[in-house]
Amino acid sequence: MRQCKGWSVVLLMLLGLEAVAQKLPTRDEGLFHMQIRDKTLFHDSSIIPDGAEISGYLFRDTPKRYYFVVEEDNTPLSVTVTPCDAPLEWKLTLQELPEEASGEGSGEPEPLEQQKQQVTVDDGTELFNYKGNDVESYVATNTPSGLYQLELLSTEKDSNFKVYATTTPESDQPYPELPYDPRVDVTALGRTTVTLAWKPTPTGSLMGQPVQYCVVINKEHNFKSMCAAEAKINNDDAFMLAPKPGRDFSPFDFMHFGFVPSDNGFGRDRGLTSNKISRAYTAKPKASDIQKVCIGNKNIFTVSDLKPDTQYYFDVFAVNSATNTSTAYVGTFARTKEEARQKTMELKDGKVSDVFIKRKGSKYLRFAPVSSHQRVTLFVHTCLDAVQIQVRRDGKLQLSQNVEGVRQFQLRGKPKAKYLIRLRGSRKGASTLKVLATTRPSSKQPFPSLPEDTRIKAFDKLRTCSSVTVAWLGTQDRNKYCIYRKEVADNYGEEQRRREQNQCAGPETRRKSEKVLCKYFHSPNLQKAVTTETITGLEPGKTYLLDVYVVGHSGHSIKYQSKLVKTRKYC
Repeated sequence: MRQCKGWSVVLLMLLGLEAVAQKLPTRDEGLFHMQIRDKTLFHDSSIIPDGAEISGYLFRDTPKRYYFVVEEDNTPLSVTVTPCDAPLEWKLTLQELPEEASGEGSGEPEPLEQQKQQVTVDDGTELFNYKGNDVESYVATNTPSGLYQLELLSTEKDSNFKVYATTTPESDQPYPELPYDPRVDVTALGRTTVTLAWKPTPTGSLMGQPVQYCVVINKEHNFKSMCAAEAKINNDDAFMLAPKPGRDFSPFDFMHFGFVPSDNGFGRDRGLTSNKISRAYTAKPKASDIQKVCIGNKNIFTVSDLKPDTQYYFDVFAVNSATNTSTAYVGTFARTKEEARQKTMELKDGKVSDVFIKRKGSKYLRFAPVSSHQRVTLFVHTCLDAVQIQVRRDGKLQLSQNVEGVRQFQLRGKPKAKYLIRLRGSRKGASTLKVLATTRPSSKQPFPSLPEDTRIKAFDKLRTCSSVTVAWLGTQDRNKYCIYRKEVADNYGEEQRRREQNQCAGPETRRKSEKVLCKYFHSPNLQKAVTTETITGLEPGKTYLLDVYVVGHSGHSIKYQSKLVKTRKYC
């Protein structure tokens, strides 16, 4: 009994604390939880509590030492160290103490430095050492009583770590147990999805402990611990921030036991953060494209929204929700399938091509002039909604913008250059358009020119029971204009009119009975480029849909915006 008291006194002398050490082998749970609640016991100390995981921080090339006491011989012991940010060097030693430190002294307190010198006069007996970034443990079934020292060192950079020590390893079982096959399997692979499956941990199914699974996805490498993954997600600040110079720093995170930080700024000043895992928690993606998703107790998960033809690394962690401790499965990696290769339409020099694009779809066009050229002229005529166009010359982007109506683009040429045109459709619906590419400098515009305003105006005061008068704008180019009419129901709405508003559908698609007339028109002065027409032979009180087509020299036509008119019912 004297020996037991001696080890407790030595530890308290070493740490300069006026508290009683817990009896580790036969831990009094009430005393243990009381001590855990007493922040003064662990604040700014190097005690490792029995049966609790602590988080710590190392400055580069600055070793840190932790101590704990085993008070009875033949006591089992387990110490687990989890590196987070960088590989660690750590060793466990059993310290030798001089006789006068055994508790038989006068009881008079000695200066702290003298106490530490007494403990560190001998390096002690080294029991275990390790260097690397794996989660490594020292396990012994029988250990002698004594003062144990754990020394940790990070030579690469400042780093986070975790330590767990217990004298009752068989009953504690803090970390979820892995199944007999701890591998993560890829069961399905797509262009943007990967389905993962793994065998459940016995900790949840057999032992009844609250276990959930967290999946980590990234493009760089697999992780050996949740600690390492979260350090990467949070810019190396997964569990604790680096303490400010000159500030006190406690390696023990009380929030692991569910305590709320006090208002005195203890947690805030020292950078302590809680890592309790919520059921549907998703970590915020960083620039490195790393994500963490906790999915409950399911052991099948489909990762979505991935990029095609890209390699990803997948890690699964079994997490004890009560203690927040975790165990890593053997991670895997997979490359998503390539994006489906789209057929490329070949454009012929000077020929108009009709293009159809599905809703939200894309279409690729290729133009490869057979002769040397200085310039390429590209004409695009969208028939319905606006489309997005991208043009690359030999892989280099030359043009990217949205196009609506008729547009002409001039591209600088290059000998033997090839042009790839990507057209992306609208979200509203399918798109149709006409495209022409040419290297001929004297080529005439294949599509007729249009004014900025393509509406048809109806004059209400000129309406009669059998006629309506309309007007529309022209251009300085002499073009042919054809006007058509069609009787529609009184409830003819905007949606029906939009479906028929295909600017690429020419007069050839109309019935001969719907044709009113065709005429040529232009004006050198744009301010006077307007024409009117009175449409006769209509019935009283009827609704008509009017369309004006402008036809170019090459025969291609463009339709103005349709107009609904109604004749007077009584005259």
